[in-house]
Amino acid sequence: MKHKISLDEAKQKLKMEAKLPFTVLLQHGTMSIEYFAPKGEDTQQPHLQDELYVIASGKSNFMCGNEFIDCEKGDVLFVPAGMEHRFIHFTDDFATWVIFYGAKGGENEL
Repeated sequence: MKHKISLDEAKQKLKMEAKLPFTVLLQHGTMSIEYFAPKGEDTQQPHLQDELYVIASGKSNFMCGNEFIDCEKGDVLFVPAGMEHRFIHFTDDFATWVIFYGAKGGENEL
């Protein structure tokens, strides 16, 4: 099992995917890490798991439910499972790490 992936490796792997705006990099149990770099439009649909975004480059506006959030390199965003969300008005260099985790349907609040 791989324990590390660099930003350069993620960018290279995404280039090889060609047709998709994301690539899966690491997986373990319910956790998976992707690198996502949409071009033109983000067409994401709600996901079955909770997720974190760690912005790797660029800037964007992020729609999460009814909320709009400005984000940029270094910011971390949380999206609960099943919530409508997408990046809008993002810069050409925009890219983010995506971390999915937990059970389908998301984790319960404590």
